[in-house]
Amino acid sequence: MTESHPALRQHSPSAERNREPILAVLRDALPATGHVLEIASGTGQHAMCFAGALPGLDWQPSDADTDARASIAAWLAHDALPNVRAPLALDVHQPDWGVDSLDAVVCINMIHISPWSAAEALFAGASRRLVEGGVLYLYGPYKRGGAHTSPSNDAFDQQLRSRDPAWGVRDMEAVIALGASVGFVCDEPIAMPANNFSLVFRKRPGAVQV
Repeated sequence: MTESHPALRQHSPSAERNREPILAVLRDALPATGHVLEIASGTGQHAMCFAGALPGLDWQPSDADTDARASIAAWLAHDALPNVRAPLALDVHQPDWGVDSLDAVVCINMIHISPWSAAEALFAGASRRLVEGGVLYLYGPYKRGGAHTSPSNDAFDQQLRSRDPAWGVRDMEAVIALGASVGFVCDEPIAMPANNFSLVFRKRPGAVQV
């Protein structure tokens, strides 16, 4: 196991701030037991918080970034949670995610910091791997009706697009429609602190896998 070295354990202030509000939603949205894949786990703080609070779930963190995976592994070595697996190197665009037959997929703050193709790959991959009734949970900022929900989100969107024109705050309606196209039904959006939203998608029974 990776040595629990403080220098490897990255800290995200936003993860510290939003983990408890997200956990409150996950307590209701996720099953009591089962296998959860977290995509774009980042520092690993969320994985430790959620898996620690929800011990019936087998939590699989992942990230495409090498440094992020090192941080996740260091947090795991530090916290020694029995229901958290070693992080996977996973890009949603790749055909093999290394996991199958999932009960839930959790993806926090990814689809606005990646091209739209990543959102398409996320939904398609989740549709293939989630059991019927399985949950896909998304968290982040969204436009509603084509408009930003706050001036800060507008500024954030401009900042993202200046870094990469393919990035940006997504239209909630477009994300929900994307989910519907591959067999997901979205619960009522949940307003979260700092002008973010939780979107809980559920795989329809009999949904055709893409």
